[in-house]
Amino acid sequence: MIFVSNKTSFTMKRVFNFLLAIILMGNFALHAQDKKKTDNKLNHQKMKATKILFVLTSHDQLGNTGEKTGFWIEEFATPYYFFTDKGIEVTIASPKGGQPPIDPKSNLPDYSTLATKRFYADKAAQEKLSKTLTLSKVNQKDYDAIFYPGGHGPMWDLAEDKKSVELIESFYNNSKPVAFVCHGPAALKNVKDKTGAPLVKGKKVTAFTNTEEEAVKLTKVVPFSLEDMLKNNGANYVKGNDWSSFAVADGLLITGQNPTSSELVAEKLIAVLSEHVSN
Repeated sequence: MIFVSNKTSFTMKRVFNFLLAIILMGNFALHAQDKKKTDNKLNHQKMKATKILFVLTSHDQLGNTGEKTGFWIEEFATPYYFFTDKGIEVTIASPKGGQPPIDPKSNLPDYSTLATKRFYADKAAQEKLSKTLTLSKVNQKDYDAIFYPGGHGPMWDLAEDKKSVELIESFYNNSKPVAFVCHGPAALKNVKDKTGAPLVKGKKVTAFTNTEEEAVKLTKVVPFSLEDMLKNNGANYVKGNDWSSFAVADGLLITGQNPTSSELVAEKLIAVLSEHVSN
């Protein structure tokens, strides 16, 4: 007969309990990992079903300068591929429909990016851009978010466009994110919240700065200052260094400062959409 001391028995129990705890923890970790994979897969599938509406300007005259303007190609191409590469469907609209004007300066070599080069090699994307929907024919119910690339064009048409104002208010009031980059926030000029106050009032926003506008020598050409307009509407206007990537999200409202901020705005929009999907 083998006798086991109380001390030995106590040690064996501790070892047994320790091993049991490791097994249980391992099973729990595996279960949690499987659940995370399942949740991620479901969220990915939901994100692939996401639809984003891009709104581009139809205005091509740079004030009374005799020069052309329009939308800035980088601010379109970078977010466009950021979204479509994730399987997200992008629809493009503009006030007049058809081919929206591309600011010719945005095609200069100094402003060329991987995304713009990809766009000009992408015949399908070019064809899609040439056939934008007329803004009056789109409905908030068909999309999950709205995105406004910039360029100086929006300062003239989207800032005053009643259908654009109606769309932004409809998206926001239906808990859908609204995003703008560079001069895109011009479209917020006349947008109101449910109380009739400016939508940007009390919210943290950014846009092309006064000093950036001065640097491109268009302060006296544009119909108004973006920075001043947002401040006058009660926004908590914030900015980064000129020409640096800078964007902020205040709930459903996402804004970026300049062309280099377009991808950051897209990232923040995806984060807001993902949060809604997971909920």
